[in-house]
Amino acid sequence: MNQILSIYNQFLSYFPASLHGIVSLALAILIVIAIVKVIRKDFVYIILLVVLLPASLPILKNIWESLANIIKFLLANK
Repeated sequence: MNQILSIYNQFLSYFPASLHGIVSLALAILIVIAIVKVIRKDFVYIILLVVLLPASLPILKNIWESLANIIKFLLANK
């Protein structure tokens, strides 16, 4: 995070201090536009992720428990 802030501050240093607010606002608008474009493009995948992720949590929990049991078994036999 510090690296991102450093790059941001370095970018702002190219502009006069009086324009920092306008440049920051323009960057924020560009980021929002980029996020909206990504959401529009992959909207179906985002909906599928939201719908299927809660259903996959028990499956992932079961896989994790199975892996933990296998690791415990392997460590106990040494």
